[in-house]
Amino acid sequence: MDASVKSKLREIVGAANYSDAEEDRIVYAYDGVPMIENAPEAILFPETTEQIAEIVTLANDADFAVTPRGAGTGLSGGSIPSKNAVVLATNTWNKILEIDAENMTATVQTGVVTAQLMNEVEKIGLFYPPDPGSMNVCTIGGNVAENAGGLRGLKYGVTKNYVMGLEMVTATGETLRMGGKNVKDVAGYNLKEFAIGSEGTFGVFTEILLKLVPKPQKIITMTASFDKLVDAGKAVADIIAAHVIPCTMEFLDKTTIQSVEDYAKVGLPTGAEAMLLVEVDGFGSAVEDDAEKAMAALKKNGASEVIRARDAAEADRIKTARRSAFSALARQKPTTILEDATVPRSALPEMIEACQAAARKHDLFFGNFGHAGDGNLHPTCLIDERNADEVERAHKAFDEIYDKAIALGGTITGEHGVGLAKKKFLEQVVGPVGVKTMQAIKRAIDPNDVLNPGKMFSLAPRCESPLPRTQAGVEAFEERFPAN
Repeated sequence: MDASVKSKLREIVGAANYSDAEEDRIVYAYDGVPMIENAPEAILFPETTEQIAEIVTLANDADFAVTPRGAGTGLSGGSIPSKNAVVLATNTWNKILEIDAENMTATVQTGVVTAQLMNEVEKIGLFYPPDPGSMNVCTIGGNVAENAGGLRGLKYGVTKNYVMGLEMVTATGETLRMGGKNVKDVAGYNLKEFAIGSEGTFGVFTEILLKLVPKPQKIITMTASFDKLVDAGKAVADIIAAHVIPCTMEFLDKTTIQSVEDYAKVGLPTGAEAMLLVEVDGFGSAVEDDAEKAMAALKKNGASEVIRARDAAEADRIKTARRSAFSALARQKPTTILEDATVPRSALPEMIEACQAAARKHDLFFGNFGHAGDGNLHPTCLIDERNADEVERAHKAFDEIYDKAIALGGTITGEHGVGLAKKKFLEQVVGPVGVKTMQAIKRAIDPNDVLNPGKMFSLAPRCESPLPRTQAGVEAFEERFPAN
């Protein structure tokens, strides 16, 4: 990047909000995806919407890219900058602007931490359901950009179900407001839905209007241990068939159970082949009725032990342990590859078996956990990225896992996004016409391809620039992510 462009950027945001120091460039070169990184030309911390608009306008004039970034917890490479890009950090935009109890909405800046919002609205008896595993760190803007889910997704849905309005700076430097507090609004194209899940390619979010719901009065949490993985999958299907929709229905395999117990020490059944965490919530006697039906389905399908949490503190310990699955598994080896293959619920047992088969075939250490109630699995491969052969075997295993998920009518991502990590598979899911349509939309709204180029699909050569840290990884990367 030309020094004169950097000087202009420094003038826009001020010297205190600009850095191109080597140590800062390294910090902002990667996110939660292993083996891929690329240092930005500079990191910017804008303080106003007008400054963001000026940055984007300059990007069009001076031909550089802009990558919005929240907390950097993403698991698809969405916030890794491309070649000749600046990172636009939004985590300092952390104000809750309004909690409107009358209309049950919250208006927040894009950098508000998800758990912070949850805690604030619950103080007045309201509830914000989306709860990504990284909720104590991740930001609302990143949740919207990736359409994040969480443990409560089965009953309550994902982030898109709670976004009522957005303000963002477009790729041409204009400010666009979409949606509002109206419960019904069908005026024109639903631009808000285009923006949600667009992974930073549609605009830079500055303000988000969220729907809230009444806080459940009662929650019952239970765990069930199984000697066979397939029985856990059947129990999930039977609970749904009993017309019970738990707010949470989580699955952990034996490897994950052992890793979590070693890490969190909460008394998980380390001898079990699988464990289900089931939680029902709501109002009145219906919660007890749902709990009884769920427990009956668990026992019917061979659960060796079904335990109901004695109190909220015990339930929180169990849920915290589940949220630590990623961290616990990551302690096993230097490199953790966590994916999110998703299939229809009925195909869950077959998908679990396919993950195990891929691990055995390629002699890899795998753990598996995820949101069993909505068919969203997180097969997690533990390797050492310095071992070229292990890296290659891991990529082959995940190719087979995603091929199987697609063959079962599933998809390549339930909540992590496509980013860089899964763009190779996008056409298999949406078809060539789907990719062409997405590319056409991107070209129409971002003619110079300045906003987070190369994520999901490619339009220009600079989209292929992020590189892994090791030579073995470079070779695997180039094979895995050819230009499309």
